[in-house]
Amino acid sequence: MLLLGIDVGTSSIKVSVVDAQTQQCKASAQYPETESPILSPQPGWAEQSPEMWWEHVQLAIKKAHASNTYNPADIGAIGISYQMHGLVMVDEDQQVLRNSIIWCDSRAVEIGEKAFKAIGKKTSLSHLLNSPGNFTASKLAWVKEEEPATYKKAARIMLPGDFISMKMTGEITTSISALSEGIFWDFKKDRISKDVMEHFGFDDNLIPTIQDVFSDHGRLSAGVAESLSLQPGIPVTYKAGDQPNNALSLNVLEPGEVAATAGTSGVIYGVSDELTYDPESRVNTFAHVNYTNDEKRLGVLLCINGTGILNRWVKNIFTPAISYTQMNNEASKVPVGADGLRVLPFGNGAERMLNNQIIGVHFHHIDLNLHSQAHLFRAAQEGIACAFRYGLDIMRENGMNPQVIRAGKANLFLSELFVEAFVNTTHVPVELYNCDGSVGAAIGAGIGAGVYKTPKEAFTQVKPLTVIEPTKKKEYKAVYEEWKGLLDNILK
Repeated sequence: MLLLGIDVGTSSIKVSVVDAQTQQCKASAQYPETESPILSPQPGWAEQSPEMWWEHVQLAIKKAHASNTYNPADIGAIGISYQMHGLVMVDEDQQVLRNSIIWCDSRAVEIGEKAFKAIGKKTSLSHLLNSPGNFTASKLAWVKEEEPATYKKAARIMLPGDFISMKMTGEITTSISALSEGIFWDFKKDRISKDVMEHFGFDDNLIPTIQDVFSDHGRLSAGVAESLSLQPGIPVTYKAGDQPNNALSLNVLEPGEVAATAGTSGVIYGVSDELTYDPESRVNTFAHVNYTNDEKRLGVLLCINGTGILNRWVKNIFTPAISYTQMNNEASKVPVGADGLRVLPFGNGAERMLNNQIIGVHFHHIDLNLHSQAHLFRAAQEGIACAFRYGLDIMRENGMNPQVIRAGKANLFLSELFVEAFVNTTHVPVELYNCDGSVGAAIGAGIGAGVYKTPKEAFTQVKPLTVIEPTKKKEYKAVYEEWKGLLDNILK
């Protein structure tokens, strides 16, 4: 039996086909090859077209088929991973009402802050485990206030993965994990939050049917199946946000285990068995993929909006013609600390760990007689590593003290320079694995379809490619201390 995994990213769609028995990837494909656009009608806004995602999903699946390395008729289950916190709205005919307001959009910060005060800090943190902040519920409230005609037409709201599942099956479902990332879930009462729904004046009917992450979310329709050369009736058996899914793909399922990613945004994601929260909501707690009422498994998530997007910006502005490998090789020729050049990487919307402030990217100590583009490349990656350390210290304040961090060898973790900066700045070893979100989604589909008896069974053959230990703590300590001083001065 083959498993199809779909990862709905901000930059592109990636799909993988995995052999359920061997857990080996038979084929992968990405569409488009270059990054998908993020629409920004106003400063601080970020939108994408859900129909663009769907078009790209179909093209990526067809591209994988074109590899001729498997028989599409052997695919027996589908799993979906998706960019978190996005808002998708459809009418009674399942037609999209507006572009999705995606994760890095900042327009609803003030609305979330007002809700936090109205609901009450104690109630919000103890029941929602978060401030409503800039999450999906607050984005929906913005539409209700600013686009009332659109809001009135809405029959259902969804997260991005729910939308792709709907396009495949015609069914609309969600999960506790998805609702928790939108700040709709009351963990104390194990139900949709009345406080949130009543404060914003939302109709309960907007919320889709709630099912387990690992369950039958609908069957592939005949028309879609024919278009994609798949068998009709294949079930979608797994849907999860990209960070819980990344943790699943790295076998991070039990308390104390920690995963990291460094794509467009950067994330450290640790699992806890306690209803924990940060008093300032700088890091956030959501239901993990294996959360149940009987066995609490929660993901404590640090998100930095400006990580890989800064690395890409620097490359595109200064040397668009070279590859990331060439860029990293140039940066590696510069000494640790980039001869004093420092970069604060916060240029992609409101940063939760900075109390939802928007401070932008800052370059410090540029010496026109000394610094080259190679210095800038290195300083950008060191600055991103420093941002991870800053956020990890907040997680440590909240009881998350990882002894090792697992990461897929992808995106910034492909850069030896970045990995060196990361482990020596955070003081935590990193295990690198050959995995990605689409493979994790495929494995999740196998769990949901009952191919594997338990999630642990699905990862019996997963081994780290390498382990990187910190060996230059002293050199990076000086870099981080100066970097943090620069940030503190801006935040005063």
